[in-house]
Amino acid sequence: MTKDPIFSPLSKRSAALPADLKLPTVSGTTDTMLEFALRQRLRPEGQPEHALGRMESLVLQLARAQNGTSIEFDLLAFDSPQLVVFAADHGIADEGMSSLAPTMTEQMVMQLLRGQAPVNALADMHGFELTVVDAGMAKPIAPPSDTKQHGSLLLRKIGYGTRNLMLGPAMSTAQAVSAVHAGMDVVRHLPGNVIALGDVGVANAVSAAMLLSRLCGVPLVDAFSRDDTETGSLDDTQHVKRVEKLSAAASKHRNAIGPFEALAALGGFEIAMMTGAMLQAASERRVVLVDGYVAGAAALVARGLCPDVVDYLVFTHRAADAGHRLLLIHMQSQPLLDMGLRLGQGTGALLAWPMLLAAQSLLER
Repeated sequence: MTKDPIFSPLSKRSAALPADLKLPTVSGTTDTMLEFALRQRLRPEGQPEHALGRMESLVLQLARAQNGTSIEFDLLAFDSPQLVVFAADHGIADEGMSSLAPTMTEQMVMQLLRGQAPVNALADMHGFELTVVDAGMAKPIAPPSDTKQHGSLLLRKIGYGTRNLMLGPAMSTAQAVSAVHAGMDVVRHLPGNVIALGDVGVANAVSAAMLLSRLCGVPLVDAFSRDDTETGSLDDTQHVKRVEKLSAAASKHRNAIGPFEALAALGGFEIAMMTGAMLQAASERRVVLVDGYVAGAAALVARGLCPDVVDYLVFTHRAADAGHRLLLIHMQSQPLLDMGLRLGQGTGALLAWPMLLAAQSLLER
């Protein structure tokens, strides 16, 4: 019997990319000599090797990412850190896949722009500049007129929400290409060498679950768990019906096997833009702080398109979604924090920021 293609390893899949998809060049960061030198610097006198545990691994990852010139590496430097939150609506929300009303995407974006979201307080505390990107919200949006605007609003709308993937591909190939390129362009015009990526979008965890299932062979019932953010308010019967619907949709798109094909068929405009943002940031040797489940799904796609991108991705926390835990396992990554967050918007990335500052300080002693 022929093995279902969704269960084949990501590394063994090959699909022709669209001719008009122009991806940046990302260089790997392997440097054994640098690692050896830094390990000697980090090792406390009289203590065993690897005494700092995973903090040592974080320091080495950050140092490799910033060791991209002919100048000998000395200290970590973080300049003009940026928080970029991509917002979009999803057609699959029409199928009742979220406990949130579709209008909540717009409300959450306005909270960010008014400075009322928890992540605004963290951005102010840590000196992150906030940019909110309308990647594909269902309605036009304008900056708040009743209060001072916090951060910038970029209008990069690809469409008024994705199509319902129960009925057809969420995005056309042209839309997916445009979204990836738009994410690249957003990063290209931002200063600094650190970028935190967050998301806003009702039912976007559904797309994350679909991508995890398709690209890693995780059963949908696990990727879209009963205890996840989008499904926690349901009884068992309602949840089973949702999973059955998503399974039917996955079957409809069973030929979308490669990372880009799966992104177009099952993803969202914000996921596609975050994919492009990660690739562009990595090509510029920026450190990328990856937030939760949805940003993690973008990382899956980005890795499929360019495996070396993972050298620049810092997975900042493990969200409450069971699917996110499985995603991190497939990415072979241990997150910096595990606090049961269900919020998104880059909140976990900024909560983990002091860990990077600690890594910087360890090399300054």
